[in-house]
Amino acid sequence: MNIVIRQEKPNDFKAIYDLVKVAFQTAKVSNGKEQDFVNQLRSSGNYIPELALVAEVNHKLIGHIMLTKNYIKNSDCKTETLLLAPISVVLQYRNKGVGSKLINKSFALAKNMGYQCVVLVGDPAYYSRFGFVKSVDLGIRHLLDIPEEYVLACELVPGALDEISGTIDC
Repeated sequence: MNIVIRQEKPNDFKAIYDLVKVAFQTAKVSNGKEQDFVNQLRSSGNYIPELALVAEVNHKLIGHIMLTKNYIKNSDCKTETLLLAPISVVLQYRNKGVGSKLINKSFALAKNMGYQCVVLVGDPAYYSRFGFVKSVDLGIRHLLDIPEEYVLACELVPGALDEISGTIDC
């Protein structure tokens, strides 16, 4: 299977909306609005087109990931970070490395662009393989009442979060 990872294009947006909607219908955790969240992120000032990627096989979209700007805030400062949300893979291509390829490619691009860390709300059993740990262990808490074990952070640059603490609202 030849998986191509590339930047999303405006003519992909409708197909991405449908892909995300269908992918989350079979997800372990979903609020049913992930496809709308993608559109909200894309229309926000935090959208980074270079970090919105699709996976395709034979020119058919099978996966999508977005990294957008987010901030770790405390009383002294606001530190830019990235939010990984959401990642979607159609059911028949799950457990074939598509999600890993999307994450690894987006992280490599982000690091080359100078970003140092990524946060997300997700399944620690899945994301730990990419270096994610509970953000609270790094001094970062979520503003909302989300259980701590699901709020995760990953350093793209070792030590990037050593001197950072505060809250996120992803």
